[in-house]
Amino acid sequence: MIDQANSQSASSQSGSTRRRVLIVGGVAGGASCAARLRRLDESVEIVMFDRGPYVSFANCGLPYYVGNVISDERKLLVASREMFRDRFNIEVHTDTEVVGIDRGARTITVRDGRTGNSRVERYDALVLSPGAAPIRPPLPGVDLPGVFAVRSIPDSRRIRSWIADRDAKTAVVVGGGFIGLEMAENLIHRKLSVAILEKLPQVMPPLDTE
Repeated sequence: MIDQANSQSASSQSGSTRRRVLIVGGVAGGASCAARLRRLDESVEIVMFDRGPYVSFANCGLPYYVGNVISDERKLLVASREMFRDRFNIEVHTDTEVVGIDRGARTITVRDGRTGNSRVERYDALVLSPGAAPIRPPLPGVDLPGVFAVRSIPDSRRIRSWIADRDAKTAVVVGGGFIGLEMAENLIHRKLSVAILEKLPQVMPPLDTE
């Protein structure tokens, strides 16, 4: 999602002729957008914000990290803040959450997750790529210890620690799509007994019934 109005007006108000593009969210959407934009325009200033600790990682590898097929967490990292800066001249702020947008003033408010401090950043164009949150059904016990979602490297790290610390023997995977089946495969690889729960008539619902 892109918010882009009169760039010349916004630039002149800031005293700069260099266009400034802010990207909210990294990983597949935001990071790919930033790299593509740099290839299209070497003059634009690009700043990317991600509220997590990693700006670009292989999220499709998360189940395999849980299963110890990928044993080194560093192998999940695709690109670092330093790589974006040195190779693409893109400024990246991790652990930084965008908490407000003022479309009239063409600014966003960001909060540093480490210090709690907030600041305002101006933009000529704004790209929103914040991703999604895993569905957590409103059921009793959904927030108890031992109930996990798989969305990020820290999520996978918590699952690995739970299995190791408690010598887990059984697991229930809710959802029989791509990630659910990959998680089941990797939990079995770690010698757990796994049950998959899927509310639709078949696993892998995106595929045809056949």
